[in-house]
Amino acid sequence: MDVLHIILNILLPPLTIIFLFLFLFYPIYLFIKLLNCVRKHLCVENVAGKVVLITGASSGIGEHVAYEYAKKGADLALVARREDRLQIVAETSRKLGSRDVIIIPGDVTKINDCMKFISETISHFGKVDHLINNAGVSQTVLFENFSQIQDANPIMDTNFWGSTYITYYAIPHLRKSKGKIVVIASAAAKIAIPVATIYSGSDFIVSEPVSRCAKAIFQGVCRGEEYVETPSWIKWFFLVKSVCPEVINSIFNYFFLHFTKPYFKRE
Repeated sequence: MDVLHIILNILLPPLTIIFLFLFLFYPIYLFIKLLNCVRKHLCVENVAGKVVLITGASSGIGEHVAYEYAKKGADLALVARREDRLQIVAETSRKLGSRDVIIIPGDVTKINDCMKFISETISHFGKVDHLINNAGVSQTVLFENFSQIQDANPIMDTNFWGSTYITYYAIPHLRKSKGKIVVIASAAAKIAIPVATIYSGSDFIVSEPVSRCAKAIFQGVCRGEEYVETPSWIKWFFLVKSVCPEVINSIFNYFFLHFTKPYFKRE
C-alpha cells in the first residue's frame, strides 16, 4: 500500500498539470491562434509603391513572385545572371502594373555583385522594403544517381552563401524601412519545385506549378507569415506521417516504384 501511495504521489501532480493544459489552456491557445489567423487575412500589407529586390528573377519562382508584386503596383529591382531574360521579366512586370522596374545582372555567389545589387537599388529607389532571396540551384535527382557526395555540395553552397551575402548588405537598409527578408528554401526550374523528398527510404517527389507556389509565397509575405508551406496539404501530410510513418512510407514507395521512378533517368 505504501508503494502505491508513493507511485500516486509521483504520477498525479504531472498528470494533473497535463490535464489542465489540455482541457483548459489548450482551447484558449487555439482560440488565440484562430484570432491571429483571421487578423492576418484581414490586415494584408499593401505593397503598392514599395521597393522589392528579387534575386533569381529571370525564371521559375523568382520570375513569378515578381509578377505577383507587379500586379499590386510594387517597384522592382530584378537580379539574375541572364540579362536577356531579365529584360523580358521586367517588361512583363511593367505591363502587369509595376511603375518602375530596374534590372541588375550579376551572380549572388560573388561578394562584389551582392554589394552592387544593394547599392544600385538604393541609388535608384532610395530604399529597400522587401528582399526576396530566391537565387540558387535546384536539381531534382535520385540519391542513387549521385556518383559521389561532393556532387551535392555545390548546390547547397550556392543557395546558402548567395542568400547570406546579399542579406548582409541589405540589412541596414531594411532596418530603416522596417522591411522584410524572405528566403525561398528551394529555387525552382521552369515547371515545378520539389516540396517533399526522401523520407525514411522513400524517393517520392511531389511537385507544384511555379505560378501557384509564387502566389502562395506572395500572399504569405503580405499576411506577415513566418513561413509558408506549399501546397497547403503538405502540413497535414507530415502530421499524418508523424502518427503512422510506416503506412505512409509504404504507400508512397509503392506509387513511386510503379508510377514515378521510370521517368528518372541516369545521366
